[in-house]
Amino acid sequence: MRQLAAALTASASALALTACGVIDGAGGSGSSASPKKGDDITVGLLLPDKDTARFESFDHPVIKKEVATLTHGKGKVVYANAEASQDKQSRQFQQMVAQKVDVILVDALDAKAIAPDVQKAKDAGIPVIAYDRLAQGPIAAYVSHDNELVGEIQARAIIDALGSKAATSKIVMMNGDPEDTNYAKFKEGALGELKDRVRIAKEYDTAKWSPKVAEANMKKAIQAVGLDNIAAVYAANDGLAGAVIQALNDAGATKIPPVTGQDANLDAVQRIVSGEQYMTAYKPFPDEATRAAEIAVYKVQGRDIQFDALTRDTVDSPTEKKIPAMLVPVVSLTKDNIKDTVIADDIYSVKDICTPKYATACAAIGLK
Repeated sequence: MRQLAAALTASASALALTACGVIDGAGGSGSSASPKKGDDITVGLLLPDKDTARFESFDHPVIKKEVATLTHGKGKVVYANAEASQDKQSRQFQQMVAQKVDVILVDALDAKAIAPDVQKAKDAGIPVIAYDRLAQGPIAAYVSHDNELVGEIQARAIIDALGSKAATSKIVMMNGDPEDTNYAKFKEGALGELKDRVRIAKEYDTAKWSPKVAEANMKKAIQAVGLDNIAAVYAANDGLAGAVIQALNDAGATKIPPVTGQDANLDAVQRIVSGEQYMTAYKPFPDEATRAAEIAVYKVQGRDIQFDALTRDTVDSPTEKKIPAMLVPVVSLTKDNIKDTVIADDIYSVKDICTPKYATACAAIGLK
């Protein structure tokens, strides 16, 4: 929660700077030293996969728009998606270094494997900002959410759903990819809430966050534990949640037990409306993407006051200590607060969510 407070403080500080005219360069003597570069800059953006809907639908467009806004239309974003291939991401990274982009935002598929590329970028004078997942190597900053809190709110949702039956209930844990640096934080946060409060009957890791792998593992869990004996499923993200629910349906489940998720994908929100999925950890990714764009631009332009205002927290990686960081808050999204989260934030409209298939369920919870 100290991290959450720091993130909120950082946002408030940035807003204060904006109000004073500092962020847009109108702060006079209150602004930092002369920018290293002007508005004609190139931001390299490397995202990890297309299975996570938010990357293509929100992160890339938001970052592109914000960079343009911050640079008066002169800055550009060079974008590449690794499509779940670490080798491909490394090639994309090296291409951006060769193109001499001014800064690289990278959501690393493999935090350790990307470290040599980060070092090459630094040697070439290109700062690297780890986005969403903490990468190894000499990164200049880190922008993400409080990932331990993600696991905590997912686990709390399970405990709340099970109520007085929690202590005797068997659950399945469908964790993410161990190569993802956020994996350990998600799991640590979840186990901190679940340990000694429920019975973890089966636990699986999911290579590359693959829904196919998760579905196969869930089928194994159903065979081992028994369909009717699974009281809840901790699924680390929405892609895994969808796979888990598919496996339960295929096994003949008449009622889906509470299943968690993360990312607030549209199909997950619709499953929450219909009662198939219990919750998702909503990470306001437009805010994360906006802040990442700001930090990237300010780093390149040498706007130290603005950069420091947004990165008031610090994190450690296995190779670096006290990395400047911004951690954006997360929210537990259930059918009770859809209006106050993804709809209020203009992520989805009621029309997006309430297609004919979900119209009755939407009406039942007041989404019209």
